[in-house]
Amino acid sequence: MKQIPLAIGPEPVFTFDNFLPGANAVALAQLEALRPGMVVGAGVPPVFVWGQPGCGKTHLLKALAESWQAAGLQVGWYDADTPLPWELPSQPSLLLLDDCERFDAGQQHAAFALFVEAASYGLTLVATGSAPPVDLDLREDLRTRLGWGPTYELLPLSEEEMRAALHLEAGRRGIQVSDDVIDYLLTRFARDLKQLMRLLTRLDEFAMSTKRAVTVPLLRQMLADEGMNG
Repeated sequence: MKQIPLAIGPEPVFTFDNFLPGANAVALAQLEALRPGMVVGAGVPPVFVWGQPGCGKTHLLKALAESWQAAGLQVGWYDADTPLPWELPSQPSLLLLDDCERFDAGQQHAAFALFVEAASYGLTLVATGSAPPVDLDLREDLRTRLGWGPTYELLPLSEEEMRAALHLEAGRRGIQVSDDVIDYLLTRFARDLKQLMRLLTRLDEFAMSTKRAVTVPLLRQMLADEGMNG
C-alpha cells in the first residue's frame, strides 16, 4: 500500500514581517498604514492591489487580516470560494475581497452590496485582482468602486528574492533545504511563489512521512508518486 503523507508540518504563516517586498515597498507601506482602530469616515476609498498569480496579493490580505484580528477587531473575508449570501460580521472593521476577477454574477452583486454597506459604516475595504479594476471582466458599478481609491501593482520577485523567500519558509519549518533543491524548483516550475510554497509544503510532509532528508532525489520521487513531471 502506498503511504500517503499527512499534513503534519506547521501551517503557513502570513504576516507583514515574512512578506518580502522586493519592488513593492510602497504597496506594503500603504497596507501597513491601515492601522487597526484607525478612524475613518463615510466614503473612505478602498485600496486595490493587483498583479499576476503568485506575486503575494493573498499573502498581504491575510497579513492585514491577522494584524487587525490580533487587535480584537472583526474582519470580513470574501473570495470566489466564500458561499453566498455574503454578510458583514456583527461588528465589522475591515472588509477584504480577494481575487475579484473570479467572482461570478451572484458574487459580484454581493460584492457591490458590501461596498454600499462599507460606505454607510465607514469601513476600511481592501481588494485584489489579476489586473487593474478597469481591465477586469466585472459589472460596471463594481469595477468603478474597485478603482475609486489608490491602486497598486505588485511586481513579481526576482530570482534571488524568490530564493530568499523559499529559504525563509524552509527555516520556519525547521528543514534543511540545499541550493540544489531550490535550483530544481526554480528551473522546473513556473516562478509562481504561491505554487512553489505549496510544493515546499508537500516536500516537507513527504520527507517527514518517509523519514528522509530533503534532497533532489526525494523531490523527484515525490513528484513521480504524484504523477508530476520533475
